[in-house]
Amino acid sequence: MPKNFIFSSESVAEGHPDKVCDTISDAILDACLAIDPNSRVACEVYAKSNVVVVGGEISIPKHKGKSIDSVLNINKIVREVITEIGYVHDDDVFHAEKIFINNIITSQSDDIAQGVDVRKSKGKTVHEQGAGDQGLMFGYACDETPELMPAPIMYAHRLGRELTRLRKAGKAKWLRPDAKTQVSVQYEDGIPTHVVNVVISTQHTAEAKNQEIEKFLINQVIKKVIPGKMLTSKTKFLINPTGRFVIGGPQGDTGLTGRKIIVDTYGGMGRHGGGAFSGKDPSKVDRSAAYMGRYVAKNVVAAQFAKKCEVQFAYAIGCADPVSIHIDTFGTATIPEEVIKKSIEATFRFKPADVIETLKLKRPIYSKTTNYGHFGKIDDLNSITWERTDKVDALKKEASSIMKKMKSKIA
Repeated sequence: MPKNFIFSSESVAEGHPDKVCDTISDAILDACLAIDPNSRVACEVYAKSNVVVVGGEISIPKHKGKSIDSVLNINKIVREVITEIGYVHDDDVFHAEKIFINNIITSQSDDIAQGVDVRKSKGKTVHEQGAGDQGLMFGYACDETPELMPAPIMYAHRLGRELTRLRKAGKAKWLRPDAKTQVSVQYEDGIPTHVVNVVISTQHTAEAKNQEIEKFLINQVIKKVIPGKMLTSKTKFLINPTGRFVIGGPQGDTGLTGRKIIVDTYGGMGRHGGGAFSGKDPSKVDRSAAYMGRYVAKNVVAAQFAKKCEVQFAYAIGCADPVSIHIDTFGTATIPEEVIKKSIEATFRFKPADVIETLKLKRPIYSKTTNYGHFGKIDDLNSITWERTDKVDALKKEASSIMKKMKSKIA
């Protein structure tokens, strides 16, 4: 990537139809983990108009042999989520109390369970917890913001979060749940210097005037969220560019779990392995290994080993150890990348069971991750454990030891 460029990232509010589905999926996951931390969950949701379809595979060992419907009140969870999001107005086609819910959840496949479970099975190469699927996962961190996240996606998330806060606080009665934000940042010599433009599209009531919406969003959202030093006289504000956004949510567009994977991660700045997060229990490495990748990359940057760090893992279904680990510091490393990689391998453990234990992932914490990014949340490190930088000292100690050994060999 050139040193001088403009980079854009988007975020979406919890009322966006895809995020409605993500939120329901993670709420169901949390409900399962609250009953049994060993629950296996792969829950996906589809929403359109006044219909919600909940599907996937769920197994709750504590209640083996019982139907999921006898253990979980799926309909109640769905309606509570939609109520909390804010689809409760009389003119909403997609309304918490009026939607039709189709539940087509089944139990987890025995073949998948065999690969993941800690047990001997015919044809299984190892007798410990393996990855729930093959695939590759990325983690990323950089020193552009206090959260060690890329500036464009963090600004976009902050805008969406503040917009939702103001709506739920009743600060603008015309605001409705569906919204999108986008921020374009100018980089000079690889450093974010100022915001070029901000786009906000928010659903509103039919009576709201464009001028009122624009004035409110610029003064009460943009200028209070984005650092003043990043805004210039040339920064463009594009507010509801189509001129009208009354029909929104699943009435206006179809929602589907797992469709906002770039919003959920690094806004396009870091690479993505393709696997979505929401609705998946931590035995699915799509989620748990991506969280681990963020944990590793963030500690590397916090240790000042590099200004940017990307970590990639690859797994094979049923196998415990990753088949590969790769790091890239994009030319920003302060010590040899070989030393960073060896320090990482000496400090962290990457088998699925170890990842789950390290990050304490068998708890009902996932509803806190769903909206405004799975990464960069530093206000609840007890739940969002992958945002901790508690391995900095260990990394530095390992790196120092490795460097000394390398020097002694040269001598």
